[in-house]
Amino acid sequence: MNPSAASPPPSGTPASELVALPVGFPTGAGLPPVVLELGRLFEAAGHELALVGGPVRDLFLGRMSPDLDFTTDADPDTTLGIARRWADAHWDIGKKFGTIGFTKGGWQLEVTTYRAEQYDPDSRKPQVAFGDTLEGDLVRRDFTVNAMAIRLPSLQLVDLHGGVKDLAAGRLRTPGTPEESFSDDPLRMMRAARFAAQLGIGVDEAVTAAMTAMAERITIISAERVREELVKLVNGAHPRAGINLLVDTGLADHVLPELPALKLETDEHHRHKDVYEHSLTVMEQAMGHEYPAALQEQWDAEHPVGAEPAALEGEAAAERFAPPSGTYVPAPDFVLRFAALMHDVGKPATRRFEPNGAVTFRHHDVVGAKLVKQRMRALKFDNDTIKAVARLVELHMRFYGYGDAGWTDSAVRRYVTDAGPVLPRLHALTRSDVTTRNRRKADRLAFAYDDLERRMTEIAEREELEAVRPDLDGKQVMEILGIKPGPVVGRAYKHLLEWRLDEGPHDEDAATAELWRWWGEQPESTT
Repeated sequence: MNPSAASPPPSGTPASELVALPVGFPTGAGLPPVVLELGRLFEAAGHELALVGGPVRDLFLGRMSPDLDFTTDADPDTTLGIARRWADAHWDIGKKFGTIGFTKGGWQLEVTTYRAEQYDPDSRKPQVAFGDTLEGDLVRRDFTVNAMAIRLPSLQLVDLHGGVKDLAAGRLRTPGTPEESFSDDPLRMMRAARFAAQLGIGVDEAVTAAMTAMAERITIISAERVREELVKLVNGAHPRAGINLLVDTGLADHVLPELPALKLETDEHHRHKDVYEHSLTVMEQAMGHEYPAALQEQWDAEHPVGAEPAALEGEAAAERFAPPSGTYVPAPDFVLRFAALMHDVGKPATRRFEPNGAVTFRHHDVVGAKLVKQRMRALKFDNDTIKAVARLVELHMRFYGYGDAGWTDSAVRRYVTDAGPVLPRLHALTRSDVTTRNRRKADRLAFAYDDLERRMTEIAEREELEAVRPDLDGKQVMEILGIKPGPVVGRAYKHLLEWRLDEGPHDEDAATAELWRWWGEQPESTT
C-alpha cells in the first residue's frame, strides 16, 4: 500500500467545458459532460440515475471530485448492458455489492444499485440488500453531507436531510439516528473522525455520544478497512481534530491504544505538557515541513526523464528537484505524519522516577519502534511503510547532544547511513520534535540542526555520502583472500563498511591492506 492523496480530475476537462448547474448550486459549479451523457443513457433505457455522495458534497466545497459515484434503480447486469458500449472500459469486481465501474474520457465512474446494507452483530462483512428508491438509498448513507444527490439528466438536487445546511454550519450529522447508522456499519465511526480531519468540521453531539457508547463495535470491522480510514484521517488537512475524536470517544482504545496511553505521561523536556499533546503538536509541525505535491509534479513535467539538461551560464542545470527551504517531502506524507504522532509511544513503558525527583524515559525510542511495528502489523500495513515509520521512531532521538558535544565526520556518516531513504523525513521529524516555549533553547536546537545538515552536504560533496559503500566489493574480497562465497565474505564486507564510515574513503591499495590486516585476526585465516 502506498498511502497518498487522490489524483486530480483529468486535466483534459477545463472549467469552460463543464456543464453549468442551475440556480441553487454554488456559482460557477459545473459537472463534466460524461455525467450528463451517462444520465441520458439511463433515461433512454427507462431507468433512474443520480450522482451521489462525495462528488455532490465537493461541488458545495468548491472542488471537483476525482471519482464520480452514481446510484440507480437498475440492477448490476442492466447497468452493464446500458453503458458497456459507451464506456472506454468497464469492470465488475464489485458486482456482488451492486457496483459496476467504468472509465470514460479519463474519468472513473462507479454505478451502484440502490441498496441498504447492515452488519450482523458478530459479522465483519455487510449483508447487502438492493433497494428500489433514491430516497431509501440516501437515508442509509453515513452522514447528511454525503446523503445528497443530483438526479440525471434533469440536474435536480435531492437534499432530504439538510446536507447543504450542515456543510454551511460545519456540522457532521447522520440522516437517521447515529445509533442506527453505526449499527449498520460501525466503520462509519472512523469515517466521522476522518471527515472531521479532512473537512475541518465539527461533529454533532448526538454523533459523538453514539460513537462513545458504541466504540467497542469497531472491533468487528476488518483491520484493512480501519487502516484505510486511519490513513485518510492522518493525511487530512486537520488531523488533530480527527485524532482527538478517536481518543475522546474511546475508539482509539480499540484501533490505536498507544495514543490514549500517552495522556497519562509527562514529557521529560516539557513538564507543562503531557506527551499526548506534545505528539499532536509534533505531527502538526511536521506538516509544516511538507511542500505542495504540485510543485514537484510541475518540475517533473518541465524536466522529463531522458531529456538533455539545460545549460545555465555554461553549467548543467540541477537534475534533481529542490524542495522549498525548510521542506522535505510532498504533502501529504503519511509516513512522516504517523511517525511524528507515534514517536513517543515508548514512554509509558519506560517511565522511571529517579531519586532526585526527575522522570526519565530511557530507550523509549527503541521500545517505541517495536510498539509501532506491532500496531502497524495488526492494522495490516505493508512492510515498507512499517519499516519506514519504525525507523523514524527509532532514530528520532539520535540528533540530541549534537549541539553540545559535536559529531565527528564518522558520526555524521553513520547518521545518514542509518537513516537511509527516510533521511529527508528524519530531518523533518527531528526539527518538529522541538515544542519548547523557551525561544533560546528552540533557536539553539534549530541552529545545531542547520549545522548538521550543512556538514552532511559538505561530506556528501566530498564522498558521495548517499551511496556509501566499502572500498572493495564482495567479488574483490573473494579474489584477494582466495575464498568462496559464504558468511566470511559478509563479515569482511561489514568490516570494510564500518572502516569506511569511521575513516572515510580510501584507495584500493589501502583497502586491500586493511582487509589483509582484518583477515589475519580471523580464525578462518589459519585453516
